Amino acid sequence: MVVHNSIEQDSDPVMFLYRPEYYKADERPGIAEVIVAKHRNGPTGMIELKFRRDHTRFYNLETRRPEPGTE
Repeated sequence: MVVHNSIEQDSDPVMFLYRPEYYKADERPGIAEVIVAKHRNGPTGMIELKFRRDHTRFYNLETRRPEPGTE
């Protein structure tokens, strides 16, 4: 008889949160990783977010690029 984990089998996405700062206070402060381990209809991978501990909120990292000629 084969036993299947119903939660894993039935879920579409499976995601994990990882904050390096939780384990080592000086390692990448304010950064959190969302690890997409399973996505039935899409890609898997890792996304970095800004974590505001005082608000318990996650935000997109700033993605502005320098203006041409100001590098």
